[in-house]
Amino acid sequence: MDFLSTLLISITEGITEFLPISSTGHMIIVSNFLGLKQTEILKSFETSIQLGAILSIIFLYKEKINFSKISLWWKIFLSSLPILTLGYFFADFIKSLFSIKIVAVMFIIGGILFLFLEKIYQKNKKLEINNLEKISIKQSIIIGFFQILSLIPGTSRAGATIFGSMFLGINRKLSAEFSFLLALPVMTAVFLYESIGIFKNFENFNFQTIYLFIFGFIISFITAYFTVKLFLKFLEKFTFFGFGIYRILFGTILLLFFV
Repeated sequence: MDFLSTLLISITEGITEFLPISSTGHMIIVSNFLGLKQTEILKSFETSIQLGAILSIIFLYKEKINFSKISLWWKIFLSSLPILTLGYFFADFIKSLFSIKIVAVMFIIGGILFLFLEKIYQKNKKLEINNLEKISIKQSIIIGFFQILSLIPGTSRAGATIFGSMFLGINRKLSAEFSFLLALPVMTAVFLYESIGIFKNFENFNFQTIYLFIFGFIISFITAYFTVKLFLKFLEKFTFFGFGIYRILFGTILLLFFV
């Protein structure tokens, strides 16, 4: 890895992690373009920049991280349990599912589902929930089961949870915000699990590697921070129709050029 590859991968992670477009597929394109192989060092780097993206959410929603919001965080905890449980017990099987073909197909399927969702959402707009506190425990658990779909490579954790939230009548912006908050326990757990690889490979690190890890962490944090803010502004005026089209086109490109 060098400075340019570190910069591009970190920006890609920061932009795609919280959007409903799957960071996995975009990492494939960027890594392939840069000629990088999926070494243990690269895997450790991807884990470290993921932490940068997580911290951006903490900064953006620090006012919600306190004991007065215990009810909300209880719902988020319950919503996290399905994916954390299945992810832990079936980690090896989930990794075996990974292939560019599966990623591409799931991109296309996800895009079609978002187009369908927007169509039915417009008809049921009067059912909107427009306050995070009004999301019920039952709805939180259902969203958690939608999140399980993101274990399939290319589905997108953000995409699965936003889709599930909107399907239940939660408005677009709050669906995204609930997805962001839900990312904290899920992505933190994944980071802690994957960070074992960082410690195992630490003896192979040199000063330049550590410098690039820190640089990538900072770039991922900054990029994710501003991406989330712009995304929320976008949802005040626009729908997910464009994301649905983008997913279909991106998945098609993956099938045509990388399978």
